[in-house]
Amino acid sequence: MKVLFTHSYFLKFDTKQYQTAMPYPPLGTLYAMAYLREHGYEVRLFDTMFCDSAKDICATVDSFQPDIFISYDDGFNYLTKMCLTNMREACFEMQRYAKSKGCKVITSNSDAADHYADYLAHGADAIAIGEAEQTVLELCEAFKNDNPTHRIQGIAYRDFEGKVSTTPKRAVIKDLDTLPAPAWDLLDIAPYKKMWLEHHGYFSLNFVTTRGCPYKCNWCAKPIYGNRYNSHSPQNIVRGIKTWQERFGFTHVWFADDIFGLKPQWLREFEHHVKAEKLEIAYKIQSRADLLLEEDNIRHLANSGCKTVWMGAESGSQKILDAMDKGTKVEQIYEATRLLKKHHIHVALFLQLGYLQETIDDIQLTMKMVEDLMPDDLGISVSYPLPGTGFYDKVKDQLKAKSNWTDSDDLDLMFTGTYKKEFYKELQRYIHSRYRIRKLRDSLQASAGPALRDRLRLIKSRLQCRLQKHKLRSIEPGLIIQEP
Repeated sequence: MKVLFTHSYFLKFDTKQYQTAMPYPPLGTLYAMAYLREHGYEVRLFDTMFCDSAKDICATVDSFQPDIFISYDDGFNYLTKMCLTNMREACFEMQRYAKSKGCKVITSNSDAADHYADYLAHGADAIAIGEAEQTVLELCEAFKNDNPTHRIQGIAYRDFEGKVSTTPKRAVIKDLDTLPAPAWDLLDIAPYKKMWLEHHGYFSLNFVTTRGCPYKCNWCAKPIYGNRYNSHSPQNIVRGIKTWQERFGFTHVWFADDIFGLKPQWLREFEHHVKAEKLEIAYKIQSRADLLLEEDNIRHLANSGCKTVWMGAESGSQKILDAMDKGTKVEQIYEATRLLKKHHIHVALFLQLGYLQETIDDIQLTMKMVEDLMPDDLGISVSYPLPGTGFYDKVKDQLKAKSNWTDSDDLDLMFTGTYKKEFYKELQRYIHSRYRIRKLRDSLQASAGPALRDRLRLIKSRLQCRLQKHKLRSIEPGLIIQEP
């Protein structure tokens, strides 16, 4: 049987990410394709990453004439975890077209796991919920043999009466090395490499070493891999990077794990195999302050090629970290930053504005943390409630007209926060702008320049208007109002 895979992330639908120009292939999709191919299916990929419209898939459906159409998103990429409505509508359109051509339609993504009835209403025959390679294979076998699907674990489907039903959750794969390597050979790597080289001067590719995250931050949704944490062996990862580096010529890796290197022994072995194979690679990861401070984790990272750590700092207020069930301390963020810089690893901080009961005092502490640490990069978002989280349960009754962002730069505070949503958008832009001006000034050891100073004044003026609407005189005297 012929199976056409696609995914529903369109880079051009996400203006901010298109301008950032750092596209990563749909790694989760490539894993699923390799799994089905290993079991005898003829598979093909239609990659939507650089497409202009969902209609672009029609010609491939017409020419390939697949028996089964699978929209399988990359569950490792945080952009697909955000469940953006632009991508949802595109997925609906592709599903409907494939269905109109007689295909059986399977969908696997974070949004479909939360809204499976909607996806079933727009052409899908079955939704794979959770880790999906085995589920998708069993669905394909059922469709091939005209067998019922209701005994397959981890799916949502319509029964004979048209009622939407779900089956028990499927257990996750514990030994990840039993999976075949991603089907990189079925991907057209050229447009990815071209965009990276043209905009950044180097080529980065994505890999994962683990699935899942054992930590329980109450705003973090994990509909695909959940709270379990399973790893590939270090040998497997190093071998895969070396093989595809020789073919594709990338010099940088993004390890898309939720948490990289949870176990110190894994990091030690990874460092050993990188050196044994004489692997020359720079990489970036995501981690936590407390984890980075364990044993010699930072030293192992530095010795194996880590150049950037994106740390989930979230807030400079311990009150907010505790409310999030983050499990970290502000002092740990400071200490981890100090040690990373000591080992010449760039520090990038994820920050989150607008969490429940956040006040001006908490915002002050977050801004002070940025000023104190001056990380090498900064990512700022506002709190985004997604189904399946404790945070969502607290605010779901407030999500009326809108419950998902349109694109990754939407930044809409969709619940009732301490202040209005417009305030947080201006605050996000102000913190970013002030940070960039400070970075530029520090690097040049001179004035930031009139153009940048004018931009800061404009943003400050907008923010001050928001403050006045809330009857607040300033965010922090001497920090917000004073020019850098």
